[in-house]
Amino acid sequence: MGIRKSSAITGRLSVHRDGYGFVLPDKPIEGLKGDIYIDRESAQRAMNGDRVAVKIRRIERDGRAHGEIVEVLKRAHLSIVGELRIRRRGNYVVPHDDRIRQWIQIPEGMEIPASQPYVHRVGARKVAVETVEDLEGMIVTAEIVDFGENGERPTGRVIEILGAPDDFGIDVEILIRSHHIPHRFPEDALEQARSIPGAIAAEEMARRRDFRELDIVTIDGETARDFDDAVWVERLAGGNYVLQVHIADVGHYVRPGTPIDREALLRGTSVYFPDRAVPMLPVELSTDQCSLRPHEDRLVLSVLLEIDRRGDVIAQKFARGVIRSAERMTYTAVAGVLDGEAGWRERYAKLTDRFEAMRELALILNRKRVRRGSIDFDLPEPLIEFDEFGEMTGVTRAPRNIAHRIIEEFMLAANEAVAAHLEAAGAPMIFRIHERPDPKRVMEFEDVAAHFGYSLGAGATPVRRMRETTLALDNPHLTSRNYQKLVAKIAGRPEERILSYLMLRSLRQARYSEQNAGHFALAAASYTHFTSPIRRYPDLMVHRALAAHLDDRVYQADMRAIADSSSETERRAADAERELVEWKKVKFMIDRVGEEFAGLIISTTRFGFFVELEELFIEGLVPMESLPGERFHYHENIRKIIGERSRRQFSIGDKVNVRLDRVDAVEKRLQFGLAEQAKIRGKRRP
Repeated sequence: MGIRKSSAITGRLSVHRDGYGFVLPDKPIEGLKGDIYIDRESAQRAMNGDRVAVKIRRIERDGRAHGEIVEVLKRAHLSIVGELRIRRRGNYVVPHDDRIRQWIQIPEGMEIPASQPYVHRVGARKVAVETVEDLEGMIVTAEIVDFGENGERPTGRVIEILGAPDDFGIDVEILIRSHHIPHRFPEDALEQARSIPGAIAAEEMARRRDFRELDIVTIDGETARDFDDAVWVERLAGGNYVLQVHIADVGHYVRPGTPIDREALLRGTSVYFPDRAVPMLPVELSTDQCSLRPHEDRLVLSVLLEIDRRGDVIAQKFARGVIRSAERMTYTAVAGVLDGEAGWRERYAKLTDRFEAMRELALILNRKRVRRGSIDFDLPEPLIEFDEFGEMTGVTRAPRNIAHRIIEEFMLAANEAVAAHLEAAGAPMIFRIHERPDPKRVMEFEDVAAHFGYSLGAGATPVRRMRETTLALDNPHLTSRNYQKLVAKIAGRPEERILSYLMLRSLRQARYSEQNAGHFALAAASYTHFTSPIRRYPDLMVHRALAAHLDDRVYQADMRAIADSSSETERRAADAERELVEWKKVKFMIDRVGEEFAGLIISTTRFGFFVELEELFIEGLVPMESLPGERFHYHENIRKIIGERSRRQFSIGDKVNVRLDRVDAVEKRLQFGLAEQAKIRGKRRP
């Protein structure tokens, strides 16, 4: 499709905090380079995230287009969460999301929701509201009743009072609403959940395979509340292994089109914040009836695999089953058993041999994935720590041990087996796909890797040859094995952290699709999500497809629409989870202004460089103008910041000592300065 100035182009608007925006077209436009730029005046006609129609007004020589919004096709925000301001000339809600530039006007009489007359609840306490003025500065949710025309201010009414900006837990409440995450189950869904019988009917038990005599276990984190997968492994006399993966049979309880099913589709996924979760299913199901709790009969869909010593599946079966979990194991406990810790081995003596077999099989499966080119990034995951009062106390590296590897490998094996089986049977289903990397992003990564002497194409490559190497990357010969080899080459080296992070950014985002396109990172020809139906809707759809296949039926549903919706809700959840973690990090740093930290430069820009603090996994900006002693300039071709006089350089991967200069709690940003020559305004706390 070519560019015609007279025709409208549709796409999604992304607004910058400074007011201008860009529209990402729904379809590729021939001759158009990048997104369509929208100036501040035109961007005021819509809100961040709206789907809009745009007319092209000007096209630069380099193919970059300038456009104007002519129509809003679909609103992204029917409600806004923000701070209520009471003024003589009118009352307004200032959106929490600073990419939404329009303040929402609240007419007189619409400041207090009918459901909360002159009182609002903050945690366990109630706060009286005697006058409208008492609401000044409160965080509220406003429903938009009129979006306005031609840039006029939108009008709304307050439908919910959340509390004061500094109330405990208000950050989670704000993000739930700003990302429009459904968080209250409708009454009909709750009624259905409460009506589900606790006891399993005898006729249902009779038609299932009985696994209750086996010492099947769940293995999860210490704080897990729902358990949707259980495992069992046995060594066979000939050297093969039997792997059983039992997944909670959520589809037995959640039938298509029921109130719980409609709400689960709307949510798409459970959302996990550091101190709470918003579940996809009501707790009656997610933590009770569908949760594979120890010593209780539970219905499952089972994947039964016989695997040889090379990791190949030589026989497989799928069945409806019933299990009785022997133990609720944790990663720490299983790792303790396998590490030979006397206390753990004594406590779980009857299961020790079972865990030994699990470790053997997990390592076999991992070696098989490595042989075929599966990428295994071992990036540290940040773990937010809290005290007994719920206040954040720090950020550490989330622990990983052999027990995590066992569960990961077993779930991957089950997911692949189900995907390949249903695809071979021609059953409609939802795949988890991961497409080949964007060549442009690969070349950007290669430019950075070159300065460390690496290349995806040739491992370690002299810098002078890098331009030739990158030009050859836009071809089908780039595979996951290129990434895998580079991950192995940089393992344990100082540059491992930054290059692994940048490699990950060069890959596309995995998504759901009704069409199989393979999984690039896993080097898997066919892959799906089957193992977490309590918390992911696509898994529930795959359960229904497998259950229908077991009955010699075909499950019919609009797989494409559900795959697209699930991909969107997954991104929504990830954005909310990530934003809250960043927000909590910023709040944690407010009292540490003036302290010094060791950091790693993770990116360079024309306005400075970003550092990640080594111990805290927290990022911030060192502005260009704050660099001491002389003027510095950004050299885009080599991605370095270089001093005019001294030629001192700052590059990605450099270690620096920085001092926290400023915390912007509103923008959720940290600003650092180099610690070496600046006056320290505070001392590091003991």
